[in-house]
Amino acid sequence: MDTMTQIRPIVQRPRRVLLTAGPAAAAEGRSHVRAAIHAWHVPIDPHVAVLLTSELVTNAIRHEANDHDTVLLIITWADDQMRVEVHDTSRFEPLLVDAPPDAETGRGLMLVDSLSTEWGFRKTAMGKVVYFTLAPEGDLDEGNDRNAQGDRNPQGGRNARSGRPPQGNRRSLAPVAASCGRLWH
Repeated sequence: MDTMTQIRPIVQRPRRVLLTAGPAAAAEGRSHVRAAIHAWHVPIDPHVAVLLTSELVTNAIRHEANDHDTVLLIITWADDQMRVEVHDTSRFEPLLVDAPPDAETGRGLMLVDSLSTEWGFRKTAMGKVVYFTLAPEGDLDEGNDRNAQGDRNPQGGRNARSGRPPQGNRRSLAPVAASCGRLWH
């Protein structure tokens, strides 16, 4: 029997981009992530990747001291995963909160937690780095971590900081849109 195995890039040189803290930073970050996905031919849903990037960059610039600071965006493909890191100078740890349905903010990390394979943060000498990883789209059908009601079934392990089971193998925005209610309309 002849079968073809999809060939994926093993490791790509990281893309490092300094983003000036300000209104254009999230859009610039999204553009670089989209370009990396295209240039590296990685099977990642670009819509999810740019959404999560936008959330991390927005959080980083919101917590920077002023508009003259920069945040560092690092995009890598290694170990069959895309990793996006956002480095900033803030000492505040990201906190996953359960925002009420009528809240206008507070859902960014919920999106990251729901749509990424893994996310977390670590302190650095200059502040912190917050990251997420995404598994290839081809791996989405290899496991279903949802039960019939749409609840997550724990499959062992923990996300780096959230203390919740890994989110791997799920990339649909529909469950998140439903939980966010009117904000997606």
